[in-house]
Amino acid sequence: MSSTPRATLGVIGGSGLYELDGLGDVESVRLETPFGPPSDEYVLGTAAGCRIAFLPRHGRGHRLLPTELNFRANIHGMKQLGVSQLLSVGAVGSLREEIAPGHVVVPDQFIDRTFDRHATFFGGGVVAHVQLGDPVCSRLAAAVTVAARGAGATLHEGGTYVCMEGPQFSTRAESNLYRAWGADVIGMTNLTEARLAREAEMCYASLAFVTDYDCWREATEDVSVEVILAILAENSAGARRALADAVARIDPNRGCGCRDAMRYGIITDPRVIPDAARERLRPIIGRYL
Repeated sequence: MSSTPRATLGVIGGSGLYELDGLGDVESVRLETPFGPPSDEYVLGTAAGCRIAFLPRHGRGHRLLPTELNFRANIHGMKQLGVSQLLSVGAVGSLREEIAPGHVVVPDQFIDRTFDRHATFFGGGVVAHVQLGDPVCSRLAAAVTVAARGAGATLHEGGTYVCMEGPQFSTRAESNLYRAWGADVIGMTNLTEARLAREAEMCYASLAFVTDYDCWREATEDVSVEVILAILAENSAGARRALADAVARIDPNRGCGCRDAMRYGIITDPRVIPDAARERLRPIIGRYL
């Protein structure tokens, strides 16, 4: 990894957000990682004096299922570029009457219901455990919250995001179970990104755009792709405004613990870590090796 960051803020765009507007000095970069190829090229550009790396989560044209996403490659690539703060944007279903389609949620907790994806950089000769009690950086989430409100969004600050495997939507029994657990929204991607961002010592926050009521609310028709796409089209302009304002508000000088998340997390004796693992993890934890 270059000692000079090419970007400090990373943005991963989900359903309905495949590019960022208003960037200057734009270039596209295709990266290779030890974990395989990322979802697509990274688009680097400048806004409000901040160098940004943007990645369309599902690839341009929305080609990749949530289960097919190479989450490790996506985050590793961001780290290669020097990104220290990561913002995820995506669509979610609501599990609460008061969180209506068209609203925005900045979640601060997650429940993991995935079962078929790689969610750690470690293994292969390196054992590490990282704290994830608070998976979202409160400082970054606060900046995103203010920006979304400034963009005119009806915003819900905090909340629990159920991360399901997909690609199918929930059964009605599952949807009601998640409501009984006290969850607020449901999606298919963000927790995996939050886990890997913490291991990579990045600040992480999520901007979740509500498209539907999942299937628990019998007063409305069940979630459908047609409904989701219609709401996404309505939300896209607001999402871009919120992102532009968030970029201007994010402080590049991090004063949180995210930047040292792995300081005491590596259990393996450095003397026995294989050379291949050292090389694979150099952008992630090179300073500890």
